[in-house]
Amino acid sequence: MCGRFVSSHTPDKIAEFFGASFEQEAAALPPNFNVAPTQDVYAVVADAQGARELQPFHWGLVPSWAKDTKIGSKMINARAETITDKPAFKGLFRKHRLLIPMDGFYEWQQPGEGAPVGKSGKPIKTPMFIHRTDGKPLAVAGLWAAWRDPNAPESAGDAAWLHSCTVITTSANDMMSRVHDRMPVILGEDEWAAWLDPANHDVAALRGMLVPAGEDVLVMHPVSTAVNNVRNKGPELIAQVDVTVAQARNGEASTLPGLGL
Repeated sequence: MCGRFVSSHTPDKIAEFFGASFEQEAAALPPNFNVAPTQDVYAVVADAQGARELQPFHWGLVPSWAKDTKIGSKMINARAETITDKPAFKGLFRKHRLLIPMDGFYEWQQPGEGAPVGKSGKPIKTPMFIHRTDGKPLAVAGLWAAWRDPNAPESAGDAAWLHSCTVITTSANDMMSRVHDRMPVILGEDEWAAWLDPANHDVAALRGMLVPAGEDVLVMHPVSTAVNNVRNKGPELIAQVDVTVAQARNGEASTLPGLGL
């Protein structure tokens, strides 16, 4: 699964990296080192001519047929193995694909034998920050949907529409399997154009991209359990810590909700 990630750069910098434009200054998002589901995130989309644009999307996919937006909190991730079977995803997979830029993401390692116990009486999980070895942003595969509020008046125009997205996950590579059995699909630059092309309906080729990252792509390190609280959003969250010291000082177990699909 992917339930928290980091987005710290300005939209102009992100757009430059992905060769995209950004024309929604009013919708610029602040730096956030603890992006959580149901928040707005940046994503890259492309038109039929290949022109890319960086846009804000609601994280938590709301299908066009949904009665309301509540379903979005349950659809933050889409499993690569079933993406062409699930009604909410299979149509979008053919023509509504995007890239979600991330500086890195978090995952929580299960406590080992003898781990400190928090106030809840449960062993404390260790949050890990996972990022590229070369320091470049991750280009995470995702899908998007457009939903119109059925209660909005005709005069509402664009304000009646919600554009939302979901992160595609796959099985973990060996490095990630130490902390979780899933990981986001990370695409290489040579795959961006084919993935973003809305006219590309080669399902077999597209599914062939949904594989674990190579073992040399990512690294991880332990960080403070301060990341467990979504109100914490600062750069100190990604600083490497000594696990034993951090757990003893914090004294609380992770309280993350079950957000994976």
